[in-house]
Amino acid sequence: MDFYNYIRDIQDFPSDGITFKDITPLLKDKDALKAATEEMLRLIGEVEVDKVVGMESRGFFFAPLLASKLNAGFVPVRKPGKLPFQRVSKTYALEYGHDTLEIHADSISKGEHVLIHDDVLATGGTAKATCDLVEALGGVVVQCNFLLELKFLEGSKKLNGYSIKSLLQY
Repeated sequence: MDFYNYIRDIQDFPSDGITFKDITPLLKDKDALKAATEEMLRLIGEVEVDKVVGMESRGFFFAPLLASKLNAGFVPVRKPGKLPFQRVSKTYALEYGHDTLEIHADSISKGEHVLIHDDVLATGGTAKATCDLVEALGGVVVQCNFLLELKFLEGSKKLNGYSIKSLLQY
């Protein structure tokens, strides 16, 4: 299946000069959704996974599906103030400013094998902050998995040393 046909470019969203990669055409097509999930599972291969971590918000689409197929737990990483229990936070730099992510302090146990999943690898800041959170809790990041990667933004450089897999590359 040619998954590129299910990704729509939206010009000047969320701001002027940005071309947003809209994955909703893929999500709404039952065959494309199922096939993309299966292909991302193939990217994982035989790696042992105890938990799948998905980042707010579009990482929540595939991460629970992958966790279910891998017989693993799902852990959400969210923006501040959205998780109700004890949290660990990580603030990281953006191109213009800073952002913060949080994870429940009891969501990952020492030594657990963790797959990080998000829809897009862009500049790599969100993924790197998530890796840092997982490692702060004692987890071992076994792979960073993405539906698509915007290679021209060189986000993989921030993830140097981690296994990175993406279904689509732009």
